[in-house]
Amino acid sequence: MTARPTAQRGAALLAAMLTVALVATFAAAALWQQWRSVEVEAAERSRMQSSWVLTGALDWARLILREDVRSNSSGGADHLAEPWAVPLQEARLSTFLAADRNSSAEGGDSENAFLSGDIVDLQSQLNVNNLVESGRISETGLRSFQRLFDLLGLPAAELSLLSENLRLATAISAENAPADMAPLAPQRVDQLVWLGLSPQTVAVLEPHVTVLPARTPVNLNTANAEVIYAAVGGISLADAQRLVSERTRAHFRSLGDASRALGGSQQTVLDGSASVASRFFEVRGRLRLGDTVVQERSVVQRDGLDIRTLSRERGVAAPSPDAQAAGTGR
Repeated sequence: MTARPTAQRGAALLAAMLTVALVATFAAAALWQQWRSVEVEAAERSRMQSSWVLTGALDWARLILREDVRSNSSGGADHLAEPWAVPLQEARLSTFLAADRNSSAEGGDSENAFLSGDIVDLQSQLNVNNLVESGRISETGLRSFQRLFDLLGLPAAELSLLSENLRLATAISAENAPADMAPLAPQRVDQLVWLGLSPQTVAVLEPHVTVLPARTPVNLNTANAEVIYAAVGGISLADAQRLVSERTRAHFRSLGDASRALGGSQQTVLDGSASVASRFFEVRGRLRLGDTVVQERSVVQRDGLDIRTLSRERGVAAPSPDAQAAGTGR
């Protein structure tokens, strides 16, 4: 007579336990969904904020390049003492908004956002596309790259492969190879592996070369000694180093100034391989939001007051330990 009530109580207890387990499961699932929604919304918000800030930074850089033309204080020359060449060190975004009386960013996300960036003269490097002219390999461009490869100890066979593949990639019609066998034209230095360079060679070349959409001379006011030596035929590496030393005292306003620094051998800088002004620049922006770092690289072309953006690339990188310590005040 007592077994039946006991069995009923056991069944009720089991049912209650199952009910609690189901409720806990549903509550955990609902909490996870809510957390996921919050995380997705926060990530989207950070992405949009990063996009706005980095777009503003690019516009600011374009304005600086435009004002550089307006001021014309250097006689049309571009050099490393101009405002565009001064890098922006990492600073809180709120410091840029402090002058805005209508800004209500104080105490908000801008307190945890850090912005930095710089502008780089892309004509301070050898342009890979100088290797080809009118569908044929350029003798002048090839000589410059041969000097650079010899100076850096890189294999000449890879330069020959690079030149021929670039000719095929940029020719109007690749008659010597099937269309489906023609290599792709690179847009960035790291893509030179498409044309036969090894990753090791590309890593060594990267500080000295660039890929621009048109043939360009090297700016003697901004290039390093290795690039000047490679670009300007008939000079030694010591001559190139002397040019770099001379321009720190006074930039070259014309190619005549550079030739006088070389002892009057003006013919060495008048073959079209060198200049004292630039049209192509790289704008690099870096925004750190907490543990997230967003970097953007933009290539711009300046023709007078017209500043056009040719390409933009954005990616996420890990913050450095020093940046993390600075952001937390340690």
